[in-house]
Amino acid sequence: MTKNLYTGKVVTLNIETVALPNGLTIELEVVRHPGAAAVVPLTADGSVVLIRQFRHAAGGFIYEIPAGKLHSGEDPRSCATRELEEEIGYKPGQLTLLSSIFTAPGFTDEVIHVYKATGLTKGRQHLDRDEVLEVVEVTLEEAIGMIRAGTIRDAKTIVGLQLVFTESRK
Repeated sequence: MTKNLYTGKVVTLNIETVALPNGLTIELEVVRHPGAAAVVPLTADGSVVLIRQFRHAAGGFIYEIPAGKLHSGEDPRSCATRELEEEIGYKPGQLTLLSSIFTAPGFTDEVIHVYKATGLTKGRQHLDRDEVLEVVEVTLEEAIGMIRAGTIRDAKTIVGLQLVFTESRK
């Protein structure tokens, strides 16, 4: 049984009655989310294009890879392409899926599909009204250093950068 508590433009909050594998039946608060796509954009010289974006819930500006929420029925690859151009003004030549990750499986079904973009060509940045960000280009090694220093704390960004870094070392 599901009792809807709230439906917004980004998430739905439900109380769901769940039969656990151990036989117990409990009520859980579950945040339903349509999912998202995120992109690690790599320039021809191997630099990474990040954004420094204002995130109210995180208490200010944080460093991230470009990302956005999937529209209803949207293919994650299309979302990744759209967000890349909207946020940093680049179109990808190639998009490679790195991983599809759960963000917080203890309470939400959100999955973020994380891609690597190469062969970037200039497009046109066009931010949504609520997006306050600056574009920052750093080397992949600098980005990994920012993770180690605690400057980059966003999970999807850490996963994407670490996967690309590991791949580059093979």
